[in-house]
Amino acid sequence: MHSQLPDTLISTLSSHLDLGKSRLTTLSWLILGMVNGRTVNLSHIASQFSGPAQVSSSYRRLQRFFQYVFLDGDWLAQCVVKFLNARPPWYLALDRTNWKVGRRDVNILMLAVITRRMRLPLMWTVLDKAGSSSSAERVALLQRYLALFGASSIRLLLCDREFIGQDWIKYLLQNNILFAIRMKEKTKLVLEDGRTYQLKSLLQKHGGAKRLAARRGHFLAMKNSDLPAIGFAAKRLADGQLLVIATNIAPAKALKAYRKRWYIECLFGDSKTRGLNMEDTRLTDPVKLSSLLVIITLAMAWAYACTRLLKGRRGVKKGKHGYRLKSWFRCGFDCLRKWLLHLPEKAIQAWRRSWPKKNPKFKPGRVV
Repeated sequence: MHSQLPDTLISTLSSHLDLGKSRLTTLSWLILGMVNGRTVNLSHIASQFSGPAQVSSSYRRLQRFFQYVFLDGDWLAQCVVKFLNARPPWYLALDRTNWKVGRRDVNILMLAVITRRMRLPLMWTVLDKAGSSSSAERVALLQRYLALFGASSIRLLLCDREFIGQDWIKYLLQNNILFAIRMKEKTKLVLEDGRTYQLKSLLQKHGGAKRLAARRGHFLAMKNSDLPAIGFAAKRLADGQLLVIATNIAPAKALKAYRKRWYIECLFGDSKTRGLNMEDTRLTDPVKLSSLLVIITLAMAWAYACTRLLKGRRGVKKGKHGYRLKSWFRCGFDCLRKWLLHLPEKAIQAWRRSWPKKNPKFKPGRVV
């Protein structure tokens, strides 16, 4: 691999991270090895290091990096929104991904930013447990976001059925956060006329999905709340399931926008089997995993930067079936891997265009 590549990454990252040259060198090789090897497994990345050092020595060097260095994801969130070059407000998607490493559960609650062509991790919480997140954990994640960007930067927060709960909905309403959340059909509602129904009952006996958008109300546990009423919308999916949305914007508009929630599932695919194979990691410590996610996001943003450089304003070609032959991520990721081996100057150009200038007030990388 061309020696200019790690040097370029080091010079760029040194203006953002308060790390020594040795740590920055390790970080640059982590990014390069992750992309070139299509894996986050440290033993495979160690074989990508240049120089006379044994692979076992390089592997131990990577282990020490995660042992002593913490990369702050909140700093990265600021870089990501500047990289996207899109003015707020943004669509945000909240979801959870999990897998097992031996008997240990890896469980990540992730907030992603979505644009027409790109989806990138913005903030996350590594849950030190199995199963769903609690309302308190979701609120804590969103508070971190609001501290940096404010509620006005959220065009719409998109969540699946897992992300319900009275305390969670109250928090969103109290902080003027616009949302579209999929609901379970058995959810009980108190309509503005005071009558109580299940969503399922409303859809079957009282006008169905077409009239549901005209109704507003509260969840049963919020019956006597001073919070504004919530709107609802529903549609029948192709597989026969019923999609029911609760929202505090125009229901028809929220229902149309909710399809963008699927982009975070695509993001998980990009970080796993279609891209960097995130589940290959043997790391289970939440702090180390959080640092790994920062590096994964840097690599994914680099891939998107390559697509921009390659395509400009042109879109990715569509096949006869009407869908794009490749996603924007995969198009850039394949291109980046080729450029690293054969056209390093192109990869360097894409990297340099990706990141903002130095922010002297925020030095997130540190030795712990």
